[in-house]
Parts: sequence; structure tokens; C-alpha cells
Amino acid sequence: MRKIVLMGIITMLCAEFLQAGHPTSRVLPLSKTKFAVLEKDGTEKIVDLTGQDYIVASLREKGADGAAYAVDSDGVIWWAAIISSGAKGHETPSGIFDIFRKERFYMSKSFPEASGINNMDFSLWFTQQGHAIHMGNDDAMSHGCIHVGAKGAESMFNWAKKNHTKVVITREHYMPFAYYDLRKAGYKETDKTPNHIKNAIRAFPPVKPKINY
Repeated sequence: MRKIVLMGIITMLCAEFLQAGHPTSRVLPLSKTKFAVLEKDGTEKIVDLTGQDYIVASLREKGADGAAYAVDSDGVIWWAAIISSGAKGHETPSGIFDIFRKERFYMSKSFPEASGINNMDFSLWFTQQGHAIHMGNDDAMSHGCIHVGAKGAESMFNWAKKNHTKVVITREHYMPFAYYDLRKAGYKETDKTPNHIKNAIRAFPPVKPKINY
């Protein structure tokens, strides 16, 4: 079992193939590994990611966590960190996607930096429209990508596998299913914990994991 990494968790305290769903889907976490995908046409699909590697990004929006969680195939959340996501008018699409492309060094072609410095390093692309998880300012809303701090972005990039690791984008809270793993990894709320993380913790009671004997 992969060793739980504390990178990002301590900090938390202090737009290219569609797997399931559509950019206008609603993704509801049912447990740590199961998700209901509600399509715009009213159809519903239950997706079970048990035994798979995936990243859950609960967007930086009202009613969600503003955090991302990396879940290993053994079901352990080994990494978590604060994120930012798409600003109004550039909302990050929700759904369950495959990571199909990885780039260690990258400059956005749509929104290049005038300084010439790469602004999308450690990119993990998950939509054909150019949405990616990448290193960026986790306190500034984006043009639709998921921004992660430097340490978390590198850790997740090195762990994620192309055409293997899934990305779950939800506008709902995931914290209730992540809480006990975070506590086990050393989570402690402090006066440096951002308010949106405190609100996510208090939104719903934590769900205790089932113990199999």
C-alpha cells in the first residue's frame, strides 16, 4: 500500500477523453469510491472506481470543498491540497474523465505569460477543450483549469499515469469521505486553516470507513 503522503494536507490546514458524464453533468459522491453522474438529459449512471487510481477535485465553488484528493488503488487518500478552479464564465466542467496527456513543462497557448515563464507546468490534461490540473496560484481563480501549489502539483504529476488515472470533477462536498484518511495522516485544524476548508469540514458529518474483519 502506498505510503500516505502529508504534502498538501498540512498546507490545507494552515480544460482532452470523457469517461463518464458531460461538461454539464452533475457528479454526486456517494462514498469514497462511488459516484452518481447525472446528465443534463436526466439520465443517471453510477461509477465505481474501487481498485483504480483517481483524483477527486471538489471545486472552489460554494457547496464544494475547494480541494483535491488523490486516491490510490487501495482506496487510501494519500495526498490532498487546496485548489482553485474556473472563475465565473470559465467554469471547470464536471464529470469523470481520463488523464490522456502529461506535460512536465508547458506554456498556455490561449493565455501565455508575457514574461515568457511557463504557466502550466506539471500539466495533466483531462478534456479536449484544454482543461488540465497543473501548477498554479491556488488562491486565484482560473480560466477553467485546476490550479495546485508547486509541491502538490509535482507529487500528483509523478504519480498519475496517462490513460490510467481518472479525474473526478464535482461541485459537491467530498470531505466527509476524506476526513478520516486525513486525520490518520496527521490532519489538525489550526488558525491557519482557510475558512472554505473549515466550512467543508462542518458541512456534513464525516463518514466512518467500514472495517472488514
